[in-house]
Amino acid sequence: MTAFDAIGIASTGLTVHRKWLDAVSDNIANANTVKSMDDTAFQARYIEVQEGDGTSGVFVKADRYGSEEGRVTYQPDHPLADAEGYVRMPDIDLGAQMGDLIMAQRGYQANAAVVDRAKTAYEAALQIGRG
Repeated sequence: MTAFDAIGIASTGLTVHRKWLDAVSDNIANANTVKSMDDTAFQARYIEVQEGDGTSGVFVKADRYGSEEGRVTYQPDHPLADAEGYVRMPDIDLGAQMGDLIMAQRGYQANAAVVDRAKTAYEAALQIGRG
């Protein structure tokens, strides 16, 4: 492991947490998206992460998607309601998504702090070498 591995590993963490933030943001933004019964519900997106080999960090292994069925909700006044008054809503737990949002933000912040501290340490090492 070299001294510059810290920035490389932290940058993979930044990328993973950014993609996680993107997925959670999409899920929260579409939590109340209504579809007709003939259509599929908005599918929540979930990120699957895998560790890399040795000191290569982490990466997104796959995007997973939630149920196409969603939740069937009775809203007879909605313009997309069928003859019986039902519409499809995404099966998204807003509370769980908010928890995921906080974890993804904290992970991103932690990885950004590692990059910043490593940069400071490298600059200090260069100053020692000049002196």
